[in-house]
Amino acid sequence: MGLLRRPLVCGLLLLAAAGSGILFALYSATAKLYREPRAGDRDATSYQAFFGPEASEAGPRKTTILAPPHPNPQAAALPPPTSTSQPQAFSKRQPCHPLYLAVQRDPHFRGLFDLSIPVLLWGRLFTPELWDGLSLRKAPYGWQGLSRQVVASALALLNGSESAGLFAGPGEARARCLRCAVVGNGGILNGSRQGPHIDAHDYVFRLNGAVTRGFERDVGTKTSFYGFTVNTMKNSLYSYRNLGFTSVPQGQGLRYIFIPSDIRDYVMLRSAILGVPVPEGPDQGDRPQTYFGPEASASKFKLLHPDFIHYLTERFLKSKIINTNFGSLYMPSTGALMLLTALHTCDQVSAYGFITSNYQKFSEHYFDRKKKPLIFYVNHDLLLEAALWRDLHKAGIIQLYQR
Repeated sequence: MGLLRRPLVCGLLLLAAAGSGILFALYSATAKLYREPRAGDRDATSYQAFFGPEASEAGPRKTTILAPPHPNPQAAALPPPTSTSQPQAFSKRQPCHPLYLAVQRDPHFRGLFDLSIPVLLWGRLFTPELWDGLSLRKAPYGWQGLSRQVVASALALLNGSESAGLFAGPGEARARCLRCAVVGNGGILNGSRQGPHIDAHDYVFRLNGAVTRGFERDVGTKTSFYGFTVNTMKNSLYSYRNLGFTSVPQGQGLRYIFIPSDIRDYVMLRSAILGVPVPEGPDQGDRPQTYFGPEASASKFKLLHPDFIHYLTERFLKSKIINTNFGSLYMPSTGALMLLTALHTCDQVSAYGFITSNYQKFSEHYFDRKKKPLIFYVNHDLLLEAALWRDLHKAGIIQLYQR
């Protein structure tokens, strides 16, 4: 019996050792998969754990339409802003649930979103082929009828990597979850007390007549990006001056997003970067420093890509107005373009001050002194936009503030 027991014991010891080796290997593989990402990993957990180790930052291979967030350098050159107004209560964050996961779960929006399309246009993307392609479409969807010299000279000034995207630059660790708030100017925000919630986001997008003074409790104070066309910016300064919008938001960490709706946007952009008066067109003689401050270098400006605006219109906001006599005037509203920009660059997006189904209960703007009805202009389709925000909210892709 003793002679038989020794081989049996040895065999059991070998089997136990092998089992321990297997368990150790499984533990190591699991620890490697779920470890916290290092500074250079850039979204290692949320990105590759979902799409698999073979997925690159260009997105999943083969036929998947939806690419993960930030497949291009959309996340370039803006360090997270600091804000003394951010409440301590928001310092403990809830787990991040990236919006692209919600997109993947929704059959309708999974077929619409293409997060691989360039959001911004900058100098290195300007090629003869791009000029030929965009010359077939009118602004804001292209360059038909625009001066090539003006467009090319403006883009030549956006030649640094910081012009390629919105957030963390090359070689800089990117936050695992970027939470963005996009603040429209709707009257629903008056009395909302949403200011602390808005300021608690990593980045805050504002647009057009973005009045904050006197409304801090409702709309907050932080501004990371200000989006506009030259036309909407100047109209806002004229129309809402008596309501508190006396100047465009300014600040060292703030960035300006130009929407190229006309040649005047390229002309103003070029003059702003060069720090010279506008040489031609309806804004001739304007000094951009009066709008954007004395630190108006190229790094402060972003330019939406006409292809991106075309994609947004075709996929998300293709209004019936396009087929009417006013079709040439139609484009998505500034608020819609800013919200959809955030949806293509941020991990989580909250929308405040946007049109909701009960819009008639509120004034047109939160800064109106008397209640005014919302005006529906023929160049936008606000009801179509309202339906989109409702559906995105129901799908869990955005958080739409409603009352």
